[in-house]
Amino acid sequence: MFIPLLDAIDIQGKDITADALLTQRKLARYLVRRQAHYHFTVKGNQATLQADIALLFAPRQTPDFVEVSPPDHGRIETRRIWCSTALNAHLDFPHVGQVFLIEREAIYKKDGKRTSEVALGITSRPPEQANPQRVLTTNRRHWAIENRCHYVIDWNFAEDRCRIRSGYGPENMTRLRRFAVGVIQFIADGTSSVPQKMHQLHRNTRLVFDYLRMTNNSTRPCLL
Repeated sequence: MFIPLLDAIDIQGKDITADALLTQRKLARYLVRRQAHYHFTVKGNQATLQADIALLFAPRQTPDFVEVSPPDHGRIETRRIWCSTALNAHLDFPHVGQVFLIEREAIYKKDGKRTSEVALGITSRPPEQANPQRVLTTNRRHWAIENRCHYVIDWNFAEDRCRIRSGYGPENMTRLRRFAVGVIQFIADGTSSVPQKMHQLHRNTRLVFDYLRMTNNSTRPCLL
């Protein structure tokens, strides 16, 4: 359904980002034909592509760009990116501009715990159009959407584990979940996360009614 969805949108000159499920040659050709650019994550469903990129960056030297995020969420995150055009002529993938590797390291202030993960990717934008900083920014924007919506719905509303399968049930439930996330994000107004706000509202019916202005003496501002 991805291509029919994009058919109705003006994507010329845009960066279309996708997780590994959509890292497909057909989609890459479609996007370039529409004069857009792809920015794909590479994982095991493209095993050869993944292995080639991983091998290229195996002896990692000094990163091409480093970004350190402020400890706003109780952790300090450092992102390092390496980019290369060395595989452009060798990869069996259309319209390759460059490949990249991103290393994310987080240090949690509370207990000093360290975590590290590596992500591989490919984009049709060449270095002249997208330097390492821009490639990293594009990648971060993709995951900002993922974390703000899809991750919240799966983790806090257990959508992937929902057993409703028949009729209009799945569609109705996913609409309700997204409506709930939208309302909670509006209520939170950037001052707290969705899980924090859900915890605050849990079993506090009066507070929910106040936020929704469902009582005559509600003191909270109306949402609608």
